Amino acid sequence: DYDEVFAPVARIKAIRILLAYASFMGFTVYQMDVKSAFLYGTIDEEVYVMQPPGFQDPTFPAKVYKVEKAMYGLHQAPRAWYGTLSKYLLKNGFQRDTIDQTLFIRRQIEDFILVQVYMDDINFGLSNPQLCREFEALMHEKFQMSAMGELNFFLGL
Repeated sequence: DYDEVFAPVARIKAIRILLAYASFMGFTVYQMDVKSAFLYGTIDEEVYVMQPPGFQDPTFPAKVYKVEKAMYGLHQAPRAWYGTLSKYLLKNGFQRDTIDQTLFIRRQIEDFILVQVYMDDINFGLSNPQLCREFEALMHEKFQMSAMGELNFFLGL
């Protein structure tokens, strides 16, 4: 739906709660960044763009282009990206929290991983350091990511 543009974004309070819980439980919290995140989103509507100034085809100056993927500046892009990411996490055994739509949880026997999504930044806390490598590998299967290591700094905290 063209008018459906809301995408859940983790609030600073939710991130603080995740960090406090992780500290209480003795978890290590890591951070990853998705490169060009919005380009992974797909849009259902037909969207066309005009040729930008300086890049017009002189033979067809009025030509328009159909947008196939979400892109930065397109108002559906954040929702499309969130949809792609959440489907991938759910398909891989994560459960979305019922209260905070940006929090995903996966339990594995005695271990579990908490994943907090903040646009193209992903913070994740886990009980077992081995899960870090597994989660990073899982994310690299689908997305280009920058693994930023342990979370030492987060803007706004």
